[in-house]
Amino acid sequence: MSTLEAIQSEIAPELQRLSRLISGQLSSPNELMNQVIENYLESKGKLIRPIIVLLSARLFGPVSDAVLSAAAAVELLHNASLIHDDVVDEAKTRRSRPTINSVWDNHIAVLVGDFFVSSAMQQAIATGDIRIIDSLCHLGKLLSLGEIDQIFNARYHTLTEDAYFQIINYKTASLFVACAKMGCYASGVDDERLERLSRFAELLGLCFQMRDDIFDYYDSAIVGKPTGNDLREGKITLPLLHVLLNPDAPDHETMTQLSRKEQLDDEEIALLMKYARDNGGIDYCYERMNALRDEAMQLLMQFPESRARQLLGELFDFIITRKY
Repeated sequence: MSTLEAIQSEIAPELQRLSRLISGQLSSPNELMNQVIENYLESKGKLIRPIIVLLSARLFGPVSDAVLSAAAAVELLHNASLIHDDVVDEAKTRRSRPTINSVWDNHIAVLVGDFFVSSAMQQAIATGDIRIIDSLCHLGKLLSLGEIDQIFNARYHTLTEDAYFQIINYKTASLFVACAKMGCYASGVDDERLERLSRFAELLGLCFQMRDDIFDYYDSAIVGKPTGNDLREGKITLPLLHVLLNPDAPDHETMTQLSRKEQLDDEEIALLMKYARDNGGIDYCYERMNALRDEAMQLLMQFPESRARQLLGELFDFIITRKY
């Protein structure tokens, strides 16, 4: 049993209640909508985001109905963004299953994604807390800005670490921060503890995306899913970015020019992936993640000792070391 599976097992009753809540929220009088959603929900994600909501709330007390609604809201919005991303990326599979857009079409996929967005808002409203509603709305804006920033930087070859971290803060870490805030709000916490936990969640989200980016620089047979996709879309993430920003790296000018090509073939993508691995790009990412983890653990230790605090620490370690 993996660390994540152990955490899921420990909070299984809450996750089961969450699953029923989401299924009920997504039920509709439309047979086609129900068919599409039922098929989509057969593939369960890691549930890391709602787990953060639940564990954040557990730091301060029991998991209430408001906490569950907050967790449902953020999970629904997250899945809406995935469904829409699959349309934009013309993705054929997700979690080893066909995407909605590949089984039906883009039109239906966009509408289903919109249905998830509206359902997320309804769950946020069900908490009766305007701060949770505001957090969800603000999150939707940041997710969109992160994607737009990434497209802009890929198109205009903006290669800086600051630009990279702003993108992953918007497109990934913002979601983790929203989870922590919503868990706090639903538990009646709105003071310096919320700020502390939000920063912990931000560091967790940054590391989550950095670990995901590392996966993309290995052969798909090793990782168990398609890789090299970011380079295929002209997106330079930290493992390669770090090496390209080092003028002393071997073949620096040649590889920099190659990375700026409008369209890379499979051989060129493999060459850039190997270049990042061979010249310290992966090692650098791990150094950055470990530094962020140290800061996060210092923040976490300021909360009273509890099982929730321990599980949040274990979740952070899983994020850095996970194999999938």
